[in-house]
Amino acid sequence: MLTLVRGRDERLRNLMRGLARQSARPRELVIAWMQPEPARDLPDPGCPVQHLFVPGEPMPLAAARNRAAQAAGGDLLVFLDVDCIPGAGLAAAYARAAAGVDGLFLGEVLYLPPGCPPPGALDEADLDRLGRAHPARPPVPEAGIRPEPDPGQLWGLSFALPARAWRAVGGMDEAFAGYGGEETDLAARLSASGLPTFWVAGARAYHQHHPVHVPPLQHFEPILANAARFRARHGRWCMTYWLGQFRDAGLIAWDEGSDAIRLLRRPTGPEIAASLRPDALFS
Repeated sequence: MLTLVRGRDERLRNLMRGLARQSARPRELVIAWMQPEPARDLPDPGCPVQHLFVPGEPMPLAAARNRAAQAAGGDLLVFLDVDCIPGAGLAAAYARAAAGVDGLFLGEVLYLPPGCPPPGALDEADLDRLGRAHPARPPVPEAGIRPEPDPGQLWGLSFALPARAWRAVGGMDEAFAGYGGEETDLAARLSASGLPTFWVAGARAYHQHHPVHVPPLQHFEPILANAARFRARHGRWCMTYWLGQFRDAGLIAWDEGSDAIRLLRRPTGPEIAASLRPDALFS
């Protein structure tokens, strides 16, 4: 199990408590800290823990995932966002899927409302009752795995793949700086290498709530730069939903048939502040 952390101490503790409840014990937890010091008073996740430190600004998301993957000792890499609490069957479900076929495996993520779970409480029945599926995600199969024709469904909150497949494509492209695009680029390169994508039953995780920006204006410039990088490589756009929101706000001239994004203006400080939605579950 691999996770990246910057400043989310209690969320990491909940992730680790969730690992301690797994029906199949993970081989290890690799924590890539994007900060100078680790959090204190971390709980026992029921498996060995490796700590790595990956400096950089803006947040070195691709580099941190690469360092974590290099340090991992297992044949299957399971990436779980620090905001996510793994359901008790997550590790076992990914392991079963990988035992049957090579693939990029995607698990279900339910989004929790503000204040859930309360500190120290991990009642999975309550998490199931309160969690909401993302409206843009297809339903997971009731059992086994289901092929997903669109590798762009990869979302970095929860996914798994063979370590050899990660190494074969060189991991994540660290030229994607800041927020956005690096996961979709990885999925496209994995697909081009012949690795199929699957949804996995039982690999459920619960996303702990945090305020989101709608649209993500705080990441405006990295999203534009990374979308352009993706199009230059793959001949198509990614993050089109957010680009459309930026266009509709009068910030850019763009459509999916465009060769480039034309900057009209940058968002103002008040616009960025106004885009913050404390109670929204989805960005």
